[in-house]
Amino acid sequence: MSAQLPFESFDDLIAEADRVWWSLEPGDWLEAFLSHPKIGEQKAAAATSEQSKQWSEAEQAGIADATNSTLTTLAELNQKYEDKFGYIFIVCASGKSSEEMLAILRSRLENNPAEELRIAAAEQAKITKLRLQKLVEV
Repeated sequence: MSAQLPFESFDDLIAEADRVWWSLEPGDWLEAFLSHPKIGEQKAAAATSEQSKQWSEAEQAGIADATNSTLTTLAELNQKYEDKFGYIFIVCASGKSSEEMLAILRSRLENNPAEELRIAAAEQAKITKLRLQKLVEV
């Protein structure tokens, strides 16, 4: 994407990010997922920047008011999801409560692997858009 700089508008930037993202192979998506902590946790599997850690914490702010019961259930279902699909549950958590994220996780556990990978990739694309917007606003 850096070879395309400068972009004429934020919309052009997002369009190029989407084009690049959806042109990648599923293995590339899985690699990107490693940069996210599990919902309810703070540490990602892969090393990430301090900025990325701060953004993840802010995006998962809805977890802050979660009950112990909700956190326990999230942890259990996160593990069930990872066991079933082979990667962590990815959701664009911004603006979602812990209960909303839990409901989404429960429903997505019902998906087949191919369908779920596309949904997870779409959630990653939403996260990317939010983070690109934060970078542009700086």
